[in-house]
Amino acid sequence: MFVLSASPIPQGLYLKDPLQSKLGKKIISHSIILIDKLGFESFTFKKLATAMGSNETSLYRYFENKHLLLLYLVVWYWNWVTYLIDYNTKNIDDPNRRLDLIIDNIVDATKENPSVDFVNERVLHRIMITESSKAYHTKNIDEENKHGFYYSYKQLIQKIADVVLEIDKKFPYPHSFASNLFEMANNEIYFAEHLPRLTDISVENENYDQVATLLKFYKLRILNQA
Repeated sequence: MFVLSASPIPQGLYLKDPLQSKLGKKIISHSIILIDKLGFESFTFKKLATAMGSNETSLYRYFENKHLLLLYLVVWYWNWVTYLIDYNTKNIDDPNRRLDLIIDNIVDATKENPSVDFVNERVLHRIMITESSKAYHTKNIDEENKHGFYYSYKQLIQKIADVVLEIDKKFPYPHSFASNLFEMANNEIYFAEHLPRLTDISVENENYDQVATLLKFYKLRILNQA
């Protein structure tokens, strides 16, 4: 069973490990809810402290700023998707079938995790769709990369790329294809919800079946042309 502390969260993302105290876990839980409700631009530590019934100073003992808190949540999500992929594909020998299951998991990684009761995976998935790019499309990404903040994402993309190469060992762009699958999943959902003229799919009531179908079609066309 996936446990947050069992997956690598770079220590540079936090000042004090939030998993080691009730207050830290409360910060994680309430920040997910509040970022989803307000959007990252309007989210502040002051508002988070008010929602928690705490004081703002206590939050800064755990995270230096809201950017690092968001990146912490994003890294946690990358680890969660990696776990789901490992769990759901471990007995599948056919790489084509494994890649289809990977697509299903990156499109809709909303399965509840009973071992981490302070994280709502469905809400966190919404944050990934609307806010995650703000965590790494920044001026400081090169410096943050040196500190290993994106290692979990690289591992996830490598895992997908390895399956792509099992399907076609001569495919020249396995990492580009893998990262595009992951980013496309979030972008298509975002477009369908907010800019529908940029996509041909719909996601009513958080039903993402059409997104998975689109990515699997994309997979067949790209890999068959390689």
